[in-house]
Amino acid sequence: MTDDAFVRALTDPAQLREIYDAPIDRALRKDIGRIDEMCRRLIAGSGMVFVATYSAEGRCDVSPRGGPAGFVSVLDEGRLAIPDATGNRRLDTLENVVATGQIGLIFVIGGRDTTLRVNGRACVTADPELLDRLTPVGNPPPTAIVVEPAEVYAHCPKAFVRSGLWDPASWPAGGQLPSSAEVTLAHLHPADPELELEEVRRRERESLEKRLA
Repeated sequence: MTDDAFVRALTDPAQLREIYDAPIDRALRKDIGRIDEMCRRLIAGSGMVFVATYSAEGRCDVSPRGGPAGFVSVLDEGRLAIPDATGNRRLDTLENVVATGQIGLIFVIGGRDTTLRVNGRACVTADPELLDRLTPVGNPPPTAIVVEPAEVYAHCPKAFVRSGLWDPASWPAGGQLPSSAEVTLAHLHPADPELELEEVRRRERESLEKRLA
């Protein structure tokens, strides 16, 4: 087998259908293309949404957004809004939306294997009247992402069932994985060799205590 998987990569979508069966009719019909009452209830129960965007150059990005359940507001059947919250100020997601106007979302509900996929057109707004309608995640949001869904459907639960994500028995044992501070130190150390683990831990504690809002 070649060391470079890209050398023998598939180059035509038709090649995929030579490997996979056609999708069942139900899988195609479940896309309702709008936010109905069932979708409203799922979004109201979700405290986490994964946001997929891409830059004008085609670089992809997926970023988590979290808050109290229902922090994403359904404005009407054709629009929803995600309030911005204090972060690292890289603005990758917001810049991508401004540049391309497209977005993909997966809403996750704690303890449930039901997820909701929403793909569509998006924009970033700083309209005070709209921002006043949103549930802030800490401080009032400086901006929000407004999404006009084109594809909306409940996603197959198989990934959550296979992963056992909500089952504590499947979680890594304490000390089996590096802590967030250890990861940060390893990634920053080449550029900042004087940085020490306790300093990274202190910064993390301060960020959670003082800058979560």
